[in-house]
Amino acid sequence: APFLPPGAGGAPTKREVDSDRITRLAAKYWPAGGKKGAGFDPAVVESVYEEEMKSGEAAQDRIITLEYSQYLERYLWPNFDPAADPPPSVAHVSSIIILINEKFRQQVDVWLVFEERAAVFPALFDASMALHARPASTHRERANVVRFLVNCFQSLENATVRGVCLPQVALPLWKHLSRSALQLELRQAPALEKKWRALVKKDKKAPVGAARELFLPWLLDHFFTQLDSVKPEGPLDMELRRYLERVIELLVDLLAQLPTRRFFLAIIKDRQVVVRCRLSSLSKRPDGRLFMQLLDLLQFYQGFEINEHTGLPLSQDEMLARHYDRILRLQKACFKMFPELREFALSNVGAIESRPALAAHFAKLEPDQFKALLQKILMLPEDDDPAAGPGGVSGWALDPAVRMEAAVSAHERRISQLDAINALPLYPGENLLWDENVVPSIQFAGQDVLALPKLNLQYLTFHDYLLRNFNLFRLESTYEIRQDVEDAALRLRPRLNPETGQTVLTGWARSCLPLSGFRVSEVSKPNLGETRPAYVLGEISYSLAGVRDAKLRTEWEEFREHDILFLLSIRARYKVGENPPHKQGRGKEDFCLEYIRGCEVIGMLDVEGKIFNRLDRQGKGLPRGHDRTVRVLLDPAQYALDVTAQRNNGGENVYETFNVLLKRKQAENNFKAVLECIRDLMNTDIVVPEWLHDVLLGYGDPAMTHYTKCARVAEGWTADLCDTFVDSDHVASSFPGRAVEFKPNAKGAVVPPFRLTFPPKDVEQPIVAEAYLPPDPGPYPEDQPKTNAVRFTPVQVEAILSGVNECLTQVVGPPGTGKTDTAVQIVSNIYHNFPGQRILLVTHSNQALNDIFEKIAALDIHERHLLRLGHDADKLETEEDFSKWGRVQFMLSKRLELLQEVGRLARSLGVVGDVEYSCETAQHFYLFNVLARWEEYAHRLKPDGPAAAADADGSRLVTEFPFGGFFSNTPEPVFRDGASRDELWRAAEGCFRHLQHVFTFLDECRAFEILRTYQERAKYLVTTQAKIIAMTCTHAALKRHDFVKSGFEFDSLVMEESAQILEVETFIPMLLQEQATGKPSRLKRVVLIGDHNQLPPVIQNMAFQKYSKMDQSLFSRFVRLGVPYIELNAQGRARPSIADLYNWRYKALGNMPHVQALPAFKSANPGFMHEYQVVDVDPSTDPEASGESEPSPHYFQNLTEAEYLVAVYTYMRVLGYPAERISILATYNGQVDLLKDVVGARCGGPSGVGPPARIATVDKYQGQQNDYVLLSLVRTRSVGHFRDARRLVVALSRARLGLYVFGCRSLFANCLELAPAFSVLARRPTKLQLVLGENFA
Repeated sequence: APFLPPGAGGAPTKREVDSDRITRLAAKYWPAGGKKGAGFDPAVVESVYEEEMKSGEAAQDRIITLEYSQYLERYLWPNFDPAADPPPSVAHVSSIIILINEKFRQQVDVWLVFEERAAVFPALFDASMALHARPASTHRERANVVRFLVNCFQSLENATVRGVCLPQVALPLWKHLSRSALQLELRQAPALEKKWRALVKKDKKAPVGAARELFLPWLLDHFFTQLDSVKPEGPLDMELRRYLERVIELLVDLLAQLPTRRFFLAIIKDRQVVVRCRLSSLSKRPDGRLFMQLLDLLQFYQGFEINEHTGLPLSQDEMLARHYDRILRLQKACFKMFPELREFALSNVGAIESRPALAAHFAKLEPDQFKALLQKILMLPEDDDPAAGPGGVSGWALDPAVRMEAAVSAHERRISQLDAINALPLYPGENLLWDENVVPSIQFAGQDVLALPKLNLQYLTFHDYLLRNFNLFRLESTYEIRQDVEDAALRLRPRLNPETGQTVLTGWARSCLPLSGFRVSEVSKPNLGETRPAYVLGEISYSLAGVRDAKLRTEWEEFREHDILFLLSIRARYKVGENPPHKQGRGKEDFCLEYIRGCEVIGMLDVEGKIFNRLDRQGKGLPRGHDRTVRVLLDPAQYALDVTAQRNNGGENVYETFNVLLKRKQAENNFKAVLECIRDLMNTDIVVPEWLHDVLLGYGDPAMTHYTKCARVAEGWTADLCDTFVDSDHVASSFPGRAVEFKPNAKGAVVPPFRLTFPPKDVEQPIVAEAYLPPDPGPYPEDQPKTNAVRFTPVQVEAILSGVNECLTQVVGPPGTGKTDTAVQIVSNIYHNFPGQRILLVTHSNQALNDIFEKIAALDIHERHLLRLGHDADKLETEEDFSKWGRVQFMLSKRLELLQEVGRLARSLGVVGDVEYSCETAQHFYLFNVLARWEEYAHRLKPDGPAAAADADGSRLVTEFPFGGFFSNTPEPVFRDGASRDELWRAAEGCFRHLQHVFTFLDECRAFEILRTYQERAKYLVTTQAKIIAMTCTHAALKRHDFVKSGFEFDSLVMEESAQILEVETFIPMLLQEQATGKPSRLKRVVLIGDHNQLPPVIQNMAFQKYSKMDQSLFSRFVRLGVPYIELNAQGRARPSIADLYNWRYKALGNMPHVQALPAFKSANPGFMHEYQVVDVDPSTDPEASGESEPSPHYFQNLTEAEYLVAVYTYMRVLGYPAERISILATYNGQVDLLKDVVGARCGGPSGVGPPARIATVDKYQGQQNDYVLLSLVRTRSVGHFRDARRLVVALSRARLGLYVFGCRSLFANCLELAPAFSVLARRPTKLQLVLGENFA
């Protein structure tokens, strides 16, 4: 019997699992730990399926337990034998399908278990199709099969799955078309006619029954049989509705990928799937709303703007031409066949392309005439076509209503997809906020269908790619806004005044203020070709009389341009003194919300009603007193919709009802700018490098993006790796298995830097490492270059080589493998090898950006070429300010400093004049007085000059040097005694190089001299001056419009943390420059650095994460596609023993020498027996352990673990461990809050040991590290989200020297995904072992 009563919900406890029937069966038949079971018994499978898996919603908990016990891996699949007699039963096949679907729901690895018996998988696929076709199958069983198909077609990167799926959507599918539809398709794709004839010929020769049956046509027939069984009214079987919705989901997925769309689209059109579904009874029922929303998605992809056979996108003009061709073909047929439609045949297209006009003209024909017309234009099969009968694939044609709707839908003028997006409001309205079909609540379990787009491997076009991301980003921001609105509405506690009937706010919310008034101040005329206003202005008035907190008052007074606010209409439903029956609502009414509209701040109004500017000293200040007014920009698309709705339906004016103003945190409120950025991209012609185009969409050969495929590399190539190598041994060891031939530099030494020459592809020749002598940089200490000191591993060198070359470089960096150092060296080498090119550096977080920027600034890259954009630039731990303002000030101050040097140089040369007045006068001085002197000197005395032979000792080089007076202040003499003539000449060249640097710098300062305003100087800095520009991906999305408008250009994109960045936020930085029409993309190389084995981008809504795969990064998608990547293979962060806990997730992760040699890594942790341990806190064996609790949904806590962990922390502090070297982590926010409370209570106060460096969740600590980590796993009932091995890797890889894990060991050790790590942890005792008498000192 199930251990949970029906409807109880929740996950089973560990104690319940241990005593459960499934657990007992698992111990007997499929035991863990490599033990041998009792053997396969079909009756067990039958019993488990009937009693545990088949019985409705209550079975879900049982399925979770079965999946957790590895029922699929250890019992079902190993014993699935299609050749057995009898063959696998329905229960056996159904059980496998259900568990595959469950693994997809939980987002764990699915297909790995099938790789060992890949040859058997086609039999499983066929058995699942037979299960669906079985007359006795239930709607639930059929829905499970369709869900299995959905998961298969979403996994086409797997060769085993691809091998059985793609034949189902190949050319033979057209054998199920009507003759007229087939004729039309072959006419549109003449290249396929030859292949079609060959296919028909092959089928005629094949034995009867040899051809493999295709499942999808039969599925559609069964789908419509079930759809037609739905009555307009009365009860509807929920399982039937779910099955119908699941089939539509499958059809959408098939049309949304080019390989599956190409031939299947003709079947969808021939059977008029969309039309028949729209006319069905289910579409008119209230419980058919989700079905209709899914149908809208299907219709969208059916009419998507792409050529199915070439894969090329269709422009609006090409789509319009297709529409005109259809109308023209219809008019010609009408002209020939029906005199009564002569007016229709001769009309212009604009007069007849609307739905009412088409329906009116078609209504003039008799049914037989209308049928003949449709047959003429190949929309209906001929009467002798088997497809035309009641049982044929086009049996729908017998229904006059379907015929009429099909004809009108095929010929009406539709609004373009781009126009529809441009007309879409960017702010969510009240109806969208609480639409559970598209913005589900956080409790989404992953079992239901949703009317949402999905991110997967492939996209039809860039428009499709951007549109899916646009919709998901919009809905994710809508969900976050809904949470804020719900929280604010509950805190405000709106109530009805019993006397006046008016709404009064009896509560208070920090994010809200009551409005004094709101008015629409200006509505502009529409732009040419549009119907909505160009802009709509409004003015919001509110009072700060009740705001006492100074900081909060400042927040409400200092709105900046582009801040986002929300206007709410709240109408109370309960009287003062009454309380609502529940706190958690499911609709806007539960929160007393009538309307919500977003707006963008233009500015605060001053006393004169003008925009207030704090920087304008001439302007007026804010009004005295408490009243404030802010001018805002409303969404013109939403305003047009509201006005139209009021005009058509009557009712109140929405904009006269607002009574509350809501503001959100600035960091969470940049959604509108990102949405506008994506929409702008959809309205432009996207140009990406040719080598990147196909792989971005998921097609083509992914290996062609690698630098080795370039013609230059294939023919042999040379790379100057500058200071990458620290010595010659480093060079030799960086290319294991390959011979390296060294050539000395001009001094006969084999020392860095090195220039490497690689032989042509497939030619066995040694790599030539040529040491060269870099030019003397100058006589001053600041002239000396800063060099790299990192001894890169061979794999890191390979990544650096790839990054310097053009094309795509992907670097997978496991924890502690030096991803940042590798990225820094790639940037440095590009900078030195291609001085005329510009580099865009992007990361996910400001902290990571500052880390990499600080390392770049420490290398031999001149600071005038570095620029850090965005927030937190002031947190850089550098002496200089690298923000725009700081760089402008730096250039101006450096200009004055260098002009003084020019004056000193002029005086040393005896030149009279105000040469240091400006950069322009300095350049004239350089040209006529400095360069002229040097050229005359060099011409005579250079090594091959006319006077060189007579000056063998170099004395004239010293005595005739024209700039000796200027360089008299060098710390060391320019010309050393006893130096050779070559050394003296090199020193003279170094001095002139210093002067060149001075005047080159002044030449770059000249623009800052000419440009007078900060904005102009900052623009020049971004577009021209800086060579390495760093920003976060969010800043790139927010400012893309400004970058494009200013003419920003770059040649290389280097992206760190790319596995933590959303797909679209990775794509946008590639498009920050406007592309000239007809010219190739300027972007030459893209370097993506990340780790897909660690946590993906953070998505708040579980539905968008689980159903739509919105947490997929471009980096992880490229890995799934098979794009070549370089995986760093040596970690230098943690003790080797700690690294063993997570290195199994990587191909061959070893250790760098220093973690095996340095004393810090070799010595024990004082006071502890072991450097790592899992401390078992199991409530089933320890009666004092409290186990997990859940005060509110998904807010998990474990008091026993928290107390235990804080006690260990206190012990460490007493021993002398520094607090800044200890971090406390937990897997849930609830536990983090509890830990902070316990630390405050146990470690606070004057006598306490103080808090640790950080208390945070594992997710938020990604990218950080510390010497010692105490980790709380929290859960004792079920594994929860820690089952994601990516979260495990992050959790176990944060510690360098000591890791102590507190949790229910047996629960986590039995989890398949976590077993490798816990098997290593199991080598140590589960009771914390201490060593007394030691201290940290």
